[in-house]
Amino acid sequence: MYIFSKHKKINKLDKLSKNLSSLVLFKLPQPIIGIILPIIIILIWHFLALTETIRSNLLPPPQEVINEILILTRDGSLFSHILITLSRVFYGFIFGAITATILGVLTGVSPLMRRFFDPTIQALKAVPSLAWVPLFILWFGIFEDSKIALISVGVFFPIYLNLMMGIRQIDKKMVEVAHVYNLNSFQTIRWILLPGIIPEWVTGLRSGLALGWMFVIAAELMGASEGLGYLMIDGQMTGRPALIIGALILFAMIGKLTDELIYVSAKPFLKWKVSLDTMQEEETNA
Repeated sequence: MYIFSKHKKINKLDKLSKNLSSLVLFKLPQPIIGIILPIIIILIWHFLALTETIRSNLLPPPQEVINEILILTRDGSLFSHILITLSRVFYGFIFGAITATILGVLTGVSPLMRRFFDPTIQALKAVPSLAWVPLFILWFGIFEDSKIALISVGVFFPIYLNLMMGIRQIDKKMVEVAHVYNLNSFQTIRWILLPGIIPEWVTGLRSGLALGWMFVIAAELMGASEGLGYLMIDGQMTGRPALIIGALILFAMIGKLTDELIYVSAKPFLKWKVSLDTMQEEETNA
């Protein structure tokens, strides 16, 4: 009886999904669908500012934020702030991703390495980002090394966890099939392990990059005189909410672009998964 009821619920959800997919909104190109919500948010923001529902010293109108960004663009400082933040995220991401990939593979493949490393890594994962700041300042000073180290910590954990779990969840029967067909080690890695690992690894990279962008704000609290995080602190200290919101918008836009870069770069290695997703979408729309 429970199973029958469960199947009925699933069928209802499928019908609801198909009905939603048939709406005109969901038949628009993906990029257009993606910008609908930001446009709605901007319109609501403009309305709240126009009617002074929220005071302008707390929520400035959109045009004031645009003007603040244009001022920084004209004096040439905006590009410098963006570049320094990008470089910090880049180096932090590279160091964090390399370390996470090595340890993720080791702990995923070897039960002994997992028992040795994983408990400590899981414990360190619970430490808040700001808790690392005084320690890294003590170790590396307030210069670039401490900032990059902090970003690396944020990047490390999602990549490590996704990769380790991806390796552990590979179906052992697939490995047995490789032995049956006398595949050598390289062929087993190429045709069995990598297709199972890469999707999880890419997900980890994207999650790690997102945390890297979050951690760079904490990193730029550490005595920075340049960067988008510094602009936010400067806006807070000088009472310019338009500068803070402008920096937030720039963080969101650049973060989205870098995430899209990883996705597009990894797409050739995920053709089979993309094909499966396309098939599922077609079945839903049918």
